[in-house]
Amino acid sequence: MTFLDETIALPVGVTLDRFIKRNQEAFPFATGELSQLLRDIALAAKIVNREINKAGLVDVTGAIGTSNIQGEAQQKLDMIAHIRFMRALRNGGEVAGIVSEEEENIVLTGNDEAKYVVAIDPLDGSSNIDVNVSIGTIFSIYRRLSPQGTKVNANDFLQGGEAQVAAGYVLYGSSTVLVYTTGHGVNGFTYESSLGEFFLSYPTIQIPEDGNLYSINDGNMPDFPEAILRYIDLCRTRRYSARYIGSLVGDFHRNLLKGGIYFYPPTRKTPQGKLRLLYECYPLAFIVEQAGGMATDGKQRLLEVEIKNLHQRSPLCIGSSTMVKEAEQVYVEQSSIIE
Repeated sequence: MTFLDETIALPVGVTLDRFIKRNQEAFPFATGELSQLLRDIALAAKIVNREINKAGLVDVTGAIGTSNIQGEAQQKLDMIAHIRFMRALRNGGEVAGIVSEEEENIVLTGNDEAKYVVAIDPLDGSSNIDVNVSIGTIFSIYRRLSPQGTKVNANDFLQGGEAQVAAGYVLYGSSTVLVYTTGHGVNGFTYESSLGEFFLSYPTIQIPEDGNLYSINDGNMPDFPEAILRYIDLCRTRRYSARYIGSLVGDFHRNLLKGGIYFYPPTRKTPQGKLRLLYECYPLAFIVEQAGGMATDGKQRLLEVEIKNLHQRSPLCIGSSTMVKEAEQVYVEQSSIIE
């Protein structure tokens, strides 16, 4: 067989769409709507990927002079991604309401008969786009509690992390990867732009039980709780490698594949933590647990943390189970969040 024959004989792979169809029976309430919803998210991710790839050629980088509900400066790409995902989810027809980092209130889609609601951070780490560093999208899907045919309300989103039907993220980097779970393991798909398809590239992801990578913004060290400082010292004593991109999705994805731990602890400036519980912490905690890892807020399992408002913040400690258990033990022993 010639090299050309061998190359042509290689299988193209399993597309996201085919994978979803094959695993339809594993989806909760499997009647097709959730499958279509995942396809709608994938479609929006392809469009956002296109916008990001041409960011240096057209004027879509930098801030736009406004702030989101968190008080953070909105980047042009933040709003572009927000609009693209809102349109895809609205037009897909399977989502009745959306909570986004870029909106203070629930976005009603007009699809009142739909069964699902979505919480999303359309573009995490978007300030890194100016320097071509990996950024991402994080999403979480819930089956609504309110009756179909009515308007959704906050209670549809405040069900708690264990009520998630599906969660995932998209990493826009050297390649674009979509990773998601429906509670039956974690799978990752890489985007092949010439074919316009996501192909299964990371089947049945399992995070290593232990690792030697730790990810934290040590520029905030003067404001960290004593327990975090002690654990960082422990990591350094063991010669662990520090890896911090400043993009949550990028840092999480690396540690998910290679093994490691990611922290965003409380500080004096943000005593309740900085990351959003609903559309950042909950979905990543769901994913990491499905991959065999752990997630905690420093005191308890993250998926058990009660949520009281749509934009609630939380500390986050997430990654390989051995490392998270040890960090949590140090935290419990020290028993000190900065007053």
